[in-house]
Amino acid sequence: MIKTGEQHTASLRDGRQIYLNGAVVEDPTTHPAYRNAVASVAKLYDFQSRQDNLELMTYTTPTGGRANRIWQLPESYADLVERRKALEAWTELHGGFLGRAPDHVASCIAGMYMGLEVFEAYDKARAGALADYYAHARDNELYLSYVIVNPQADRSKAAHEQADEYLTAGVVDEDAEGLTIRGAKMLATGGIMANEVLVSCIQPLQPGDEKYALSFTVPMNAKGLKILSRKSYEQHAPSVFDNPLAHRFDENDAVLYFDDVKVPWERVFVNQNTDMCMKQFHATPAHVYQNYQAQVRLMVKMRFLLGIAKRITDTNGITGFPQVREILGNLAAEAIIVDALVHAMEVKGQQHGGYFIPDRHSLYAAQVLTQQLYPQVITTLRDLAGGGMIMLPSSAADFANPEMRKIIDKTQKSPASDSENRVKFFKLAWDAVGSEFASRHTQYEMFYAGATFVTKGHSFRTFDWDRCTGMVDQMLDSYSLEDELARLQAP
Repeated sequence: MIKTGEQHTASLRDGRQIYLNGAVVEDPTTHPAYRNAVASVAKLYDFQSRQDNLELMTYTTPTGGRANRIWQLPESYADLVERRKALEAWTELHGGFLGRAPDHVASCIAGMYMGLEVFEAYDKARAGALADYYAHARDNELYLSYVIVNPQADRSKAAHEQADEYLTAGVVDEDAEGLTIRGAKMLATGGIMANEVLVSCIQPLQPGDEKYALSFTVPMNAKGLKILSRKSYEQHAPSVFDNPLAHRFDENDAVLYFDDVKVPWERVFVNQNTDMCMKQFHATPAHVYQNYQAQVRLMVKMRFLLGIAKRITDTNGITGFPQVREILGNLAAEAIIVDALVHAMEVKGQQHGGYFIPDRHSLYAAQVLTQQLYPQVITTLRDLAGGGMIMLPSSAADFANPEMRKIIDKTQKSPASDSENRVKFFKLAWDAVGSEFASRHTQYEMFYAGATFVTKGHSFRTFDWDRCTGMVDQMLDSYSLEDELARLQAP
């Protein structure tokens, strides 16, 4: 059976330990800090389980069942396109504002599985654990988050050089049953509404960091796992009219603390090996697939933001101004860059064994450009709106006061809509561009793929420099100093 929203919501009532505002949250599905985001994820599962969406959103697995296409292992360009269409359809339900929806880490696990030979060369038992887990997660439609970054602390020192040996999650004990883990990892985006978490490290590790060089999964309700939630934007946005995005799509971020958590061997994919910790991402298609999903999501999000831009100019009656059309035209060009790069990843994709993999350099080029592009687009939307996103009624309750309603109707004028719809739209625009929720998204889009020097390093590493310099060499080889001297000396 295909997972429904009700089933996913019920799966979160599992006794997980979420800490918020000094207390333990008993049930994230009903708590005002999380319940609406949980409901938004439930709608994703309801969408996929609709009879008219089964072909779009699911595929037939090798065992004969059906699963969401987020777990699909494309064998051709056509397969990859069909998978992307499913990701697009899901993303349109949240406008790209759920950065760690279920399709992200599923793409990572699927990519690791596509590179199973890398795990087999490392350790056949760990490869078997990964293969079994992929099938388990697929068939049970698990929603995974991940924590693959160490706490910042003293960034001039390696993990093993920190004042606290177990600041970063590492191995305390190893026995016949598995590993015991102590310490912290970040950032569990979406973790409060996920079923399980992949724990690893995508940052380079140094000699001496072996105990932190791990890759494993545990349920979010694992004994000893503590989820330290950041401030909830949802909790401070109780009105969907006043904060339509923060009210429904605050996926949350959290630090995970492992208080001697036991991880059985069947959930361990890398055990204390710094080389393999990096290879699991970069020697397999994992890093490409997880970030290809992120670019598909951003492609949809850019469309949403351009809709905001056009609606701003329509609402203010300025779309016909030549200088405004110039701005909108530039925004349209920037949005199509993301769209074109996603399609380039697919068209230029290559076979990896039996699987079809998006083009690496097109992906990394997209990451470099979009890290710079997103804040520029947000600034442009601010320029277009001016004070329109700020000078709004304090809340929807203002409309209930007849005297205030008269003034609102008089002062919130638009050639394209009545005062109510003008306020409604600009509340949405502010939540996408300027609210605390929006500010978090700008930071997220700038750094979710790593610091800019990291993404630019990937772009440098994967570009075909030989082809470019080869053209230069061919041009240089087409003439010589000797030939020129001979020409000059000729009678």
